[in-house]
Amino acid sequence: MVSTIKRRYSLDEYRALEEKAEGRSEYRDGEIVPMPGGTLKHSRIGGNIFAFLKFLLRDTQFEPINSDLRLWIPEYRRGVYPDVMIFDGEPQLNGDRLDEVLNPTLIVEVLSPSTADYDRQNKFRIYRSIPGFSEYLLVEQNEPFIERYSKQTQGWLLSEFNSLEQSISLESLGIELPMAEIYRGVAFE
Repeated sequence: MVSTIKRRYSLDEYRALEEKAEGRSEYRDGEIVPMPGGTLKHSRIGGNIFAFLKFLLRDTQFEPINSDLRLWIPEYRRGVYPDVMIFDGEPQLNGDRLDEVLNPTLIVEVLSPSTADYDRQNKFRIYRSIPGFSEYLLVEQNEPFIERYSKQTQGWLLSEFNSLEQSISLESLGIELPMAEIYRGVAFE
């Protein structure tokens, strides 16, 4: 039997590789995990959410950021790329890093078959270590279905949305996000 030795990378090695990489990878405390490429639906949904929120929040203290910026989670030594993050005020940079932030209020993940379980479980657990994080949206791409988790004093409350006629109340932002805007231009089989 042949055993394979997995190489562990330092954070500096990961960051150097990521700066030159054509694709993106997550950093998981020494492990580099390539992220799968997106689909047209995934891109449309993420783009719709970002564009709608960017417009709606343009004259507020909230700022949406797309998936180009890495979120660093110090407690777990993780670097990830959420599909959309919203910041209440100025994003806090990780030290002198211009490509890593620390403090989103709301995070959106568009689910892919290969990452849905990870986004719902481990990644959500890791996100909960962020002090100001208070809302999480998990968006299905093959049907109109969204899970919204909102931080309450007694824990996290799950609300589900499954109709294009519904709107999602984003408590941390004080706005409504229509399902029809999220899924604009997306065809379902």
